[in-house]
Amino acid sequence: MASDAPRFQFTVKATDGKARTGEIAMRRGTIRTPAFMPVGTAATVKAMKPEDVRATGADIILGNTYHLMLRPGAERVARLGGLHKFMRWDRPILTDSGGYQVMSLSELRKLTEDGVEFRSHIDGSKHMLSPERSMEIQRLLGSDIVMCFDECPRADRPLAEIEASMELSMRWAKRSRDAFDAGEEHAANSALFGIQQGALDQGLRARSAEALREIGFDGYAIGGLAVGEGQEAMFGVLDYAPGMLPEDAPRYLMGVGKPDDLVGAVERGVDMFDCVLPTRSGRNGQAFTWNGPLNLRNARHAEDLSPLDERCSCPTCARYSRAYLHHLQKSGEMLGAMLLTEHNLSFYQQLMQALRDAIAEGRLAAFARDFRHDYLGA
Repeated sequence: MASDAPRFQFTVKATDGKARTGEIAMRRGTIRTPAFMPVGTAATVKAMKPEDVRATGADIILGNTYHLMLRPGAERVARLGGLHKFMRWDRPILTDSGGYQVMSLSELRKLTEDGVEFRSHIDGSKHMLSPERSMEIQRLLGSDIVMCFDECPRADRPLAEIEASMELSMRWAKRSRDAFDAGEEHAANSALFGIQQGALDQGLRARSAEALREIGFDGYAIGGLAVGEGQEAMFGVLDYAPGMLPEDAPRYLMGVGKPDDLVGAVERGVDMFDCVLPTRSGRNGQAFTWNGPLNLRNARHAEDLSPLDERCSCPTCARYSRAYLHHLQKSGEMLGAMLLTEHNLSFYQQLMQALRDAIAEGRLAAFARDFRHDYLGA
């Protein structure tokens, strides 16, 4: 870790409408924004070696507090030198708080003011996750960007329930801030992000943003979206939610998304993203291309010697045909998942670089229009 580098410094280098491009400087490296973070749930980006993830252009990856606390255990990771050393990734890592995963275990959890008591989906063992324990786990892992502990209800829940959940998340945000600051050595080298909640309600989003501003964070996430509400509703929230958050801090849209989601969110002022879609799709035969997604299991690819995407510079597109990738998928060969994952992650990073360039050159509107025409046929 470079001791002379800043702990956390966000710089906006250019704007185009609401969109921004810039850099986040941290001890373990610089993150170019807008940034897409590949998801390394259990200390691995599935089907990829860390050096190959970096080769796609990724500056930062995401780790999952819930899964790592259960297996192999945060204390064990700490004894083995921390998450970076354990998985051989020497650049920044953002860890989520575990709140979303625990909330998805509705049949296995009990929610109180203190936190969430839940049973492991692995072996049924009982655990307690609170703001303080979440901060402790992320400290033990050695996370560079720590997420505060929150609750994430579905957008279709009753408004009173969403309001109560948002208020609980804001109380938990303050407890997360206090617990994070108490770990002085970790806090001196890492950053803490707050999470705005409020589902699809503008008034609740405003109250949440005000509470987070009062507490103070290095960055701010927009939570509670990409949970089934659809793109139109999500964009409706993004038309106002990023502007409620501080301009001098990065804005992170959690769990998003499809390539056209990313373009629309960047246009609305979002700086950071993560999503399992490129890796999960790669394991299921789907490839993202500049001309839209492809299903490599489709028979029309069986004798097609063309690459996945003529415009893609990744090793998969340079070396392998659609026909071969179709064969790997139909045969259930693990190489098929590896090659499609490599391509998908490369495509996402190429898209982010194209967005950064378009913002810097003041041509984002034209880029977005051309992208939608090619990708969506719109």
